[in-house]
Amino acid sequence: MGIILMIVIAVVSFAVQWRFKSKFKQYTEMPLLSGMSGKDIADKMLKDNGVFDVQIISVEGQLTDHYNPADRTVNLSPEVYHGRSVAAAAVAAHECGHAVQHAKAYSWLKFRSAVVPAVNVASKITQWALMIGVMLLMFSGNITVLAIGVVALAVVTLFAFITLPVEFDASNRALAWLQTNRGIMQTEMENDQAKDALWWAAMTYVVAALSSLATLVYYASMLMGRREE
Repeated sequence: MGIILMIVIAVVSFAVQWRFKSKFKQYTEMPLLSGMSGKDIADKMLKDNGVFDVQIISVEGQLTDHYNPADRTVNLSPEVYHGRSVAAAAVAAHECGHAVQHAKAYSWLKFRSAVVPAVNVASKITQWALMIGVMLLMFSGNITVLAIGVVALAVVTLFAFITLPVEFDASNRALAWLQTNRGIMQTEMENDQAKDALWWAAMTYVVAALSSLATLVYYASMLMGRREE
């Protein structure tokens, strides 16, 4: 049953990822009537929210956009940084939403940042601990390594779920700001397209969290089943 659930979620995850990339490509081809670039929009959103200590930089790659709280930088991929499309505007505003969260000490962002060190360690050992743990369980009945892998995976899963309110809140901040700045998105259609793009982006985080949870349940069930023997 656990394997079936993992397969189902993997298929859903693939479909959501494909849909998000398709939407992003579609809205990248929708030019903003205002003609503003992602960099321009990010700069304006930060200033409008009283954030003046965050740098906006361009980073290589596609869909590599992120906010780094450690060095206070909004990192935008070239097609977002230079882009003058609905997608560029939505993504740039979303990443600035994280910067605004940081400036306003948003509780979920603080919590996520606090668990990052533990997640970094857990993510490095999870795969190996689970693989070796299952082998030891099958050939010797030893559950110790598998238990370590399950605990590490639980930390990673917790992080995935903590990320959800952070991402949804950043999108809500971005959309609310875009809605009130008619000089940037001048039609309801542009606002609706931005909302659609960010919604699909958020769904990728939702399925990632569910996938991690399904994997955790699978290995935890294996561990608990052996302990009860």
